[in-house]
Amino acid sequence: MIEILRQFHFIRPYWLILVPVAVAVWWIWQKSVDPLRGWRKQIAPELLKALTVNESSEKDRFSHVVLAGWMIAVVAIAGPTWQLEANPFAEDALPLLILLKADDSMLVQIEGTSFLQRAQLKIQDLAKAREGDPLGLIVYAGSAHIVLPPTEDTSVVASMAAEISPEIMPTPGDQLDLALKTAGRLLKSQNRGGSIVVMADRVDPSPSVIESAYQSIGKTPIQFLELAPEDSPEANSIQSIAKAVHGKVQHLSINDSDIKAITEFAERRSATGVGGESERWQEAGYWLSPILACVVALSFRRRQTVLEDTSR
Repeated sequence: MIEILRQFHFIRPYWLILVPVAVAVWWIWQKSVDPLRGWRKQIAPELLKALTVNESSEKDRFSHVVLAGWMIAVVAIAGPTWQLEANPFAEDALPLLILLKADDSMLVQIEGTSFLQRAQLKIQDLAKAREGDPLGLIVYAGSAHIVLPPTEDTSVVASMAAEISPEIMPTPGDQLDLALKTAGRLLKSQNRGGSIVVMADRVDPSPSVIESAYQSIGKTPIQFLELAPEDSPEANSIQSIAKAVHGKVQHLSINDSDIKAITEFAERRSATGVGGESERWQEAGYWLSPILACVVALSFRRRQTVLEDTSR
């Protein structure tokens, strides 16, 4: 619910300028159709109310129904929305690139399992969750290297990730900025959108360095799988970097809730248009059509009038 409220907006907000216009027209109309407008200037309000029968109750109800209909129509035309819509010309699933750290720090063990082993197990789970959807792998330490470009054969990604170790890296270190630039070039070469997930124990470069590298590749959605325990120095470094690049942090879990969150984030945030077009938002104004139809139907009800009996 909070996510919906945060993303709620109007596709065509300029139509909302009709709200005060509609209210003004309704107010003028109310004054013009008042059958007692002349008498109101001649008779005290208390006396006029006593001399009239059912003078305004039904008219007021009808006018309020009309005003409600106008307001609903304006809101529907403005295009309320809170959910992204995939471009119909884009592929069903866009690539997800894994940036796996392979430095010596990933061999540190906690509760009998190293950070690297934790990441490799999660990559296996991610490969199963995204079976048939493009998944790629980039490893980095003091340098960054493409292991596999995005492929729909996700089992190969899991197999290759299981063979990754610091010994195969030519240079030790933590150059996440190089990995980000490599991922950006890879996605750009394929002329497709996509998203990035970083799996690391910590991030050593400063947030400003990572932010600069991230900005150089555009607005590719990014998230981090936090391998270290929460509130640890390693986890805090991940949090700082994620805040700098406006990324999402997923905490390591013993079940598949973290993998589910990663895949849902990738599907939701990587819905970019073809040829660099902007994201498309799902039109939701049509949901107001049934309410508007009911309002229109009520406006056609026969109204009763009080007729003076002249035969007596």
